[in-house]
Amino acid sequence: MNDNSLMNKAADNIRILSASMVEKAKSGHPGGAMGGADFINVLFSEFLEYDPENPTWESRDRFFLDPGHMSPMLYSVLCLCGKFSLDELKQFRQWGSPCPGHPEIDIERGIENTSGPLGQGHAFAAGAAIAAKFLKARLGDIMDQTIYTYISDGGIQEEISQGVGRIAGHLGLDNFIMFYDSNDVQLSTKTSVVTSENVAQKYEAWNWKVITINGNDVDEIRNALKEAKAEKERPTLIIGKTIMGKGAIAPDGSSFENQVSTHGQPLSAAGADFEKTIKNLGGDPNDPFKIFPEVDELYRKRREELKEIVAAKKARYNEWAEANPELAAKKEKWFSHELPDIDWSSIQQKSNIATRAASATVLEVLAQKVENMVVASADLSNSDKTDGFLKHTRPFAKGDFSGAFLQVGVAEFTMACLCIGMSLHGGVIPACGTFFVFSDYMKPAIRIAALMEKPVIFIWTHDAFRVGEDGPTHQPVEQEAQIRLMEKLQNHSGHNSMLVLRPADANETTVAWKMAMENTKTPTGLIFSRQNIKDLPAKTSRYQEALQAEKGAYIVEDDPDYDAILLASGSEVSTLVEGAELLRKEGIKVRIVSVPSEGLFRNQNIEYQESVLPKGKKKFGLTAGLPVTLEGLVGADGTVWGMNSFGFSAPYKVLDEKLGYTAENVYNRVKKLLNK
Repeated sequence: MNDNSLMNKAADNIRILSASMVEKAKSGHPGGAMGGADFINVLFSEFLEYDPENPTWESRDRFFLDPGHMSPMLYSVLCLCGKFSLDELKQFRQWGSPCPGHPEIDIERGIENTSGPLGQGHAFAAGAAIAAKFLKARLGDIMDQTIYTYISDGGIQEEISQGVGRIAGHLGLDNFIMFYDSNDVQLSTKTSVVTSENVAQKYEAWNWKVITINGNDVDEIRNALKEAKAEKERPTLIIGKTIMGKGAIAPDGSSFENQVSTHGQPLSAAGADFEKTIKNLGGDPNDPFKIFPEVDELYRKRREELKEIVAAKKARYNEWAEANPELAAKKEKWFSHELPDIDWSSIQQKSNIATRAASATVLEVLAQKVENMVVASADLSNSDKTDGFLKHTRPFAKGDFSGAFLQVGVAEFTMACLCIGMSLHGGVIPACGTFFVFSDYMKPAIRIAALMEKPVIFIWTHDAFRVGEDGPTHQPVEQEAQIRLMEKLQNHSGHNSMLVLRPADANETTVAWKMAMENTKTPTGLIFSRQNIKDLPAKTSRYQEALQAEKGAYIVEDDPDYDAILLASGSEVSTLVEGAELLRKEGIKVRIVSVPSEGLFRNQNIEYQESVLPKGKKKFGLTAGLPVTLEGLVGADGTVWGMNSFGFSAPYKVLDEKLGYTAENVYNRVKKLLNK
């Protein structure tokens, strides 16, 4: 145990660095960082177990920051840990800096997650805790790590906190410890203006252990963490009552603590005196970017302690690996994203089925082949057909993570974040299912997954107005266009930020799943139909021909000297095939193109793109989404028949007739396009 006066000095060092970073950048959030310095210092200097020499060590504890605006606090403590230099801290929020305004995932530097949108960070942490439980059930105590997270008043208010609180408590995630920085101040008001709930009672109702402490007191923080670590039945919430802008001084020398103004701007702009504040905290206002010698020694000592802790754990791991070579080999494969051998061509699909049903067939195989795969559903497993996976496993339950299915209840946003957290933890391949229209609830999480380049698989069924009688609330129209924008947006590695696939039949569904499982660089969205779809024609093996989907678009049928190109994705491709039969009866020749992913197609060389969709050829696009979904491919050479309104409540076959998704309308529209 370290001397408390030294611990207080280290916390003040973090406060000085945090305030100075914001002051130099002329923007940022100093107040919360100053208030949270005591907790973050105790956690990193005495509790968090990681390998200083190997940041990616799989058995490390993990810390997830939820309020990304408190990045100065995180960068400062990581600077004390040797992960950032003082010069790098001076470049806070500047171009090319490793210290952006909100932290971005950088495992080598100790940053486990990108954070900023409040609520998501602690949900990622809960997902990581689930992944750790899942792996511990298969590998034993070598995966016995603790997942810590830090949440703010704003994060507690975000609706996603209900989903995390409910699910973590229900599953009894005793490896999950959350510090709630309760300073009663938010960006524009005191919290009393917007809430009067009893947070402790709320989490106790969700079956959490709750400990309320002075969040600026070393002993109380230390004891709370010890108590939380000893808890073996429940997750723990530590409510730390902290002081916003702790240590801040006004120009007249009085305290400037607990002020709303210090939340989101430099101290000087907030009305405090920056120089007096730094001096009050023991720093030099003329040279504030310093690490106190005794604080440097504290963290040097911790690094040596960690080396001993890690060495002991690695020795135990080596003993375990020698005794369990098969499990050790599995662990290495799981964390390296290595898939087992899967004979995709052997997956037998029934004829003319819904692509959601075809997905279920694939999931049955994956449940038996991929031991580290976890599938989740938002109370729709028997409808989104993720129950294909569930047939060969069972849901997680408190005290039993031997299964591989997560029933989250009606909580799409939470589910998405939990799966992202599993991916962040590593060793697990997560996928989650719901209706496509509810991807709207998931979009903020999808965006962050894309930014972090995490390979989460999103399964979306009931892909268009053919949901039918449930009506326009359940019929996606604009969703495909929205999600395909992620294929047009590049991540910081210069690649499409997401892969989005809408397969046209059962065998193309198998190929789509193959692509999703092999994609380890970005999230993947799989969009499946509710209704049955006729299989596309094939000259040889339909599966072998469907493999061309790996290029994003390919030719399904091709008449010599064709007059027009007909293109679509999903179930609309089979409608084009039917329309083509009518056109051929009048001597009109066509090429039919399936486009499961425009983004992937645009990644192919220009020669291939023009071989499939040559310029100057008349093109007709058919989409159950917005016309813009295909307009970029059709261009000035043709027209697109798509939805320009919400759907309607009626049987889907009636909707096909009323809305023009028939062979006859394809026939008429193509003839009009060709002036025939």
